Amino acid sequence: MTQTLDAVSALVADGGVLVLSGAGLSTESGIPDYRGPSGAARRHTPMTYQAFTRDPLARRRYWARSHLGWRLIARAAPNAGHRAVAQLQHAGLIDAVITQNVDGLHAAASSASVVELHGRLDEVTCLDCGNLTSREELDRRLREANRDFVAHVAAVNPDGDVDLPDEQVAAFRVVDCGICGTGMLKPDVVFFGETVPAPRVARCFALVEQARSLLVLGSSLTVMSGRRFVIRAAKRGIPVVIVNQGPTRGDGHATHTLDAPLGEVLPALADRVAGRTPTPLSSTADAPAAVEPAAV
Repeated sequence: MTQTLDAVSALVADGGVLVLSGAGLSTESGIPDYRGPSGAARRHTPMTYQAFTRDPLARRRYWARSHLGWRLIARAAPNAGHRAVAQLQHAGLIDAVITQNVDGLHAAASSASVVELHGRLDEVTCLDCGNLTSREELDRRLREANRDFVAHVAAVNPDGDVDLPDEQVAAFRVVDCGICGTGMLKPDVVFFGETVPAPRVARCFALVEQARSLLVLGSSLTVMSGRRFVIRAAKRGIPVVIVNQGPTRGDGHATHTLDAPLGEVLPALADRVAGRTPTPLSSTADAPAAVEPAAV
């Protein structure tokens, strides 16, 4: 591990780092992931876009469960890993962050230039009029519509909801858009079966093209949504470093892999290199090539 950390430190110290983070970075903030050591993939089926938009019962089930789970997500605070990423960014070593997480913890840790690939759970969109509102406002409206709704929450699921029996779900009332009056509300996140907006994907590919190295933190890279950026970096000859607990589907593209807890590795990495000055990016000879059209 020491030799690998030395190699990773050398890459990060050179600056121009792009971070790609996944759910494993937030587990130490109390938010479980799907596939890591605390993973819930085998016991929890996430909501799909198709079920949410086509099935009123599925939509009620989602909002009843999410109404309770959101309160736990909202209380989550950045952990040592998030703070280390922000420290490295403030030192001028990390240029930007692409996160697959919807918890907003990078921003809460004071990171800048964060692209939230799958959106944010603390924002709500109307699928009819397009109005965007805060989750706090929706939470207030749902509380008013469900004054007698009481349920015990044992644990939150990775996508911010909880498990509830059908009889409790049946008692929950869903509200429509407060602006147009009838529109279907959905958290402003990318559900399974939904595509990431093309401009957001194009921005992420552009960041990959401009990076000196790609640092993957806490992602199994199981789905193509995040793995495509690792593939693009490897094709461009950009070093890829993966820090994750357990193997990932991107390991074959990685220059270095480190299997260790992020809450330990990232603070150690920041302590090693945050005080150094990154080498300036070279001139136009090393400028990134034009971005290829992105598939979503």
